[in-house]
This record gives sequence, structure tokens and C-alpha cells, in this order.
Amino acid sequence: MIRHATLDEIAQIRALFEDEVRAGRMLPRSDEDIRATLGDWLVAEKVGQIVGCVSLVHFNADLCEVRSLAVHPTYRGNGIAGNLIEAALELAHAQGRNRVLTLTRGVHLFEQCGFQQEAVANFPDKVWKDCALCPFRHAC
Repeated sequence: MIRHATLDEIAQIRALFEDEVRAGRMLPRSDEDIRATLGDWLVAEKVGQIVGCVSLVHFNADLCEVRSLAVHPTYRGNGIAGNLIEAALELAHAQGRNRVLTLTRGVHLFEQCGFQQEAVANFPDKVWKDCALCPFRHAC
């Protein structure tokens, strides 16, 4: 089941991607960051356990980003990531965003969900808001 995250699930959400952050494949998100944008976080739940998450980040009235996609290693390969991406796209469109981007090393997965590769420079709102401070900016 994919649904909106709740306040009492923030620690579980962060735990989902801590290994990815340590490995340098994802950017960290603090409890405060998640709490402040909780309405833009979705989780995948199986048997009462949070097994995946994704969030949206808004840049302007038309553009947002799908990010912080993570699935517990035990549940990978079962379509949960794709379901989370689709749910995030539905949420973005329900919020009036017509353009959705992602910066990812999982290109194939996002292409399967209809994304196309473009240069990050085509999204100046993203670059100005996030890229200048990102530790991966030289290896994006």
C-alpha cells in the first residue's frame, strides 16, 4: 500500500536510506527536513512495516522533483520503487505540477516510468536551489 507518511514514521523513513547516504548514493535528509515537508512524502507499507519512501520537492508552480526514493533491500525487485514513482507523479500532477524531474543514478528505472534524460542545466530553478550546495555537484 502506498500512502502519505506520518510524523511517527520519520525515523523509519530516514533508516530506509541511511545505507545509501553512507555509500554516497543519496543525499541525507534530516528529521527536520522531512517533518517540514511531510505532506510531500509517500511511503510503501507491507504488513505494517515501512518498506519504501519517496518525496517531492517543489521549485515553482510548474516544476517539482521526485527524490529520496528508497526501498528496503529485502523488498527490492518487487515493483515497489516503480509504484512509488508513479504515486509521486500522481501527487505532483494533483498539486498542479506539469513538469517533474529527478537526478538519479537509477536512470533505467526512471526511464521505465516515462522519464527522459535531459541536462540538469535545463532546470535552472533546481540548479539555483540545490546544486550549488550539493556535495555531488562535480560528479552528478
